[in-house]
Amino acid sequence: MLNNKSFFQTMLIAIFLIAVFSSSKIFAQNQQGITAKLQIPDSLHVQVITTIDKSKNVGRIINIGENEIIFKTEFGTIVIPISKIKDIKEVPRTCIKDGVYWFPNPNATRLYFAPTGRMLKKGEGYFADYYIFFPSIAYGITNNITIGGGMSLIPGADPGKQIFYFTPKIGLKAAEKFNIAAGALIIKVPNFNNNNNDDDDDDDNSPILGILYGVGTVGSTDGSFTFGLGYGFVDDELAEKPMIVLGCEKRLSRRLAFVSENWIMPGVDNPLISYGIRFFSEKMSVDLALVNILSDDIIFPGFPYIDFVINF
Repeated sequence: MLNNKSFFQTMLIAIFLIAVFSSSKIFAQNQQGITAKLQIPDSLHVQVITTIDKSKNVGRIINIGENEIIFKTEFGTIVIPISKIKDIKEVPRTCIKDGVYWFPNPNATRLYFAPTGRMLKKGEGYFADYYIFFPSIAYGITNNITIGGGMSLIPGADPGKQIFYFTPKIGLKAAEKFNIAAGALIIKVPNFNNNNNDDDDDDDNSPILGILYGVGTVGSTDGSFTFGLGYGFVDDELAEKPMIVLGCEKRLSRRLAFVSENWIMPGVDNPLISYGIRFFSEKMSVDLALVNILSDDIIFPGFPYIDFVINF
């Protein structure tokens, strides 16, 4: 029977292998997928074609040949060999502003620490790192099921004294601009009071704690409000009252967004607030924020927070 430490390590290895296998499979099928995406769009959509030299072209396919396409941009028509196409995206015209493609927020499933109601799509995943020493990985098994997890990398601590965490999540799109999800943050905390060298004894005495939550997000990835409830637990004991999370996101420019995440804890008079800026590209985001306690003794501007996320 697996002990707590072995269970978490097995789950992390499984998540990593699923992500690597799926990424390799997607890469192998990419060229075949390009051919399937070759079509002339309707009047409400435009296409963004990325070539193997990483240049991007915004416009519309107007003719499809056996080995090449004719692509119309605002600067004229160009001929692109099909073998040189790395990716094709068909997006609404509203995503094009002043001739520039505004790509989607790559980190739409999370605020800072808290999740939003949005889900990863099947085959999507990301690697995240919080405060450098707390990495994690997540992967979309289906459009409605995501698994994730990670472990701390605290310098000088042996593997038995690291923190392991597992983050399953399920969700759905309830309406055009309303997403709901439920999940858990499950943490195996090392038993620092046990000074012997018997790893099995450490595992048996290590508590399992975390949060069971439900969350909803209203709005688009360019501007939304998130609200949720979470019940903390330690082993088999569940908190009597929930904690509340309130957050928002507002896109400020093509590569910049404002994000705020705020917590109201049961039995705590003053809420925890955070606010900051998210910098992002198509596949990566970096959060720089400030965290504070909203009280008479507030220390301005707050305690710094940093994370980064790489999508695959």
